[in-house]
Amino acid sequence: MLNNYVPILVLFVLAFGFAAFSVGAATFTGPKRYNRAKYDAYECGIEPTPQPMGGGRFPVKFYLTAMLFIVFDIEIIFLYPWAVAFGKLGLFGLVEMVLFIATVFVAYAYVWRRGGLEWD
Repeated sequence: MLNNYVPILVLFVLAFGFAAFSVGAATFTGPKRYNRAKYDAYECGIEPTPQPMGGGRFPVKFYLTAMLFIVFDIEIIFLYPWAVAFGKLGLFGLVEMVLFIATVFVAYAYVWRRGGLEWD
């Protein structure tokens, strides 16, 4: 029974070995030019501006977009195992998934009607 997990263990060892070798090789072979710009925070080429003490406020659309991503990401996570086991679930599985997708669609329609998908 333990033999079934040997290929997974070998894959983890190879992945860890490759990552460790890559980091070690980059440390020894990479250029070592340290300057002030290298230690500054990366801001995509824009000069960093001072932030208020509280960290500033994000627009609400940022949070709506994040929540929408999470909702649809979770939907996909639930759809994949359902699709794999669809033949064994029968009519019960079909009805449950239709109810689940309908619930997610109601949330999507609500956000759409409220203007959460518009990028003004």
